[in-house]
Amino acid sequence: MENVDVNNKIELEFTLNTSQNILFNRLSTPSGLSEWFADDVNLNGDIFTFIWDNSESQAQMVHKKENKSIRFRWIDDGTPIDEEAYFEFRISPDEITGGVALYVTEQLVDNDLEDAISLWNCQIAELKRILGI
Repeated sequence: MENVDVNNKIELEFTLNTSQNILFNRLSTPSGLSEWFADDVNLNGDIFTFIWDNSESQAQMVHKKENKSIRFRWIDDGTPIDEEAYFEFRISPDEITGGVALYVTEQLVDNDLEDAISLWNCQIAELKRILGI
């Protein structure tokens, strides 16, 4: 599923055959995120530093509900880049399959919706590979 609204917000849905605990670990910890989201991830308090090649970006964890959801807001020198810009992962169990639905929501700063959707599809494909599914 793919939703895009007029306010540069995307919501993507992915079905994963894994447990909520295992998935949430990959979405909420530096070691889990460095397996599929970035080359390396460091954590200082509630600030995650994501490192790709020779660049890095920081995001503040602004919401976390164990095994359910986590939200990050991009920051620069401790200040939000845009108060509205964030990305969020939500996990919903699927009672029938025993797997989970992963919802990725991102409020974009720019209008590059197609690139953002393509990037998330590639990132989640890597997550699935890491999870062995």
